[in-house]
Amino acid sequence: MTLEVGSPAPDFTLPADGGGTTSLSALKGRKVIVYFYPKDDTPGCTTEACAFQTALPDFSGANAAIIGISKDSPSSHDRFKAKYNLGFTLASDTDGKTCEAFGVWVEKTNYGKTYMGIQRATFLIDEAGVVRHVWPKVKVDGHAAQVLEQARAL
Repeated sequence: MTLEVGSPAPDFTLPADGGGTTSLSALKGRKVIVYFYPKDDTPGCTTEACAFQTALPDFSGANAAIIGISKDSPSSHDRFKAKYNLGFTLASDTDGKTCEAFGVWVEKTNYGKTYMGIQRATFLIDEAGVVRHVWPKVKVDGHAAQVLEQARAL
């Protein structure tokens, strides 16, 4: 079950690319787009990340920061960022606690096999840390533009 609109977003502090950490509370006063994705450098995840990168100046103009979260390691994130020249933070949720807090660690089925994994989802969080829009089960094509439109309207 994902977070509801109007709920406070759960704070997190996670290891990030570049050897640092990132936290939601450190970004209070800005809008934050938190997007969860299954795996670095896979087709859908790469398309999604590159779309956010292309729109990054527009997100910055809307006073919005972007954080991509997966269970990949910070070193995997470093390689992914370098390969696609990504200018926003990628955070590593290796223990899955942040995925669980946001409700995106779910049972999935693929080719008849059932397993636990990250459901691609995006959350728009306002300057006060409140969830203002949720995109569950994201379809990548056109998604970054939809998120940008809502960030600008907020």
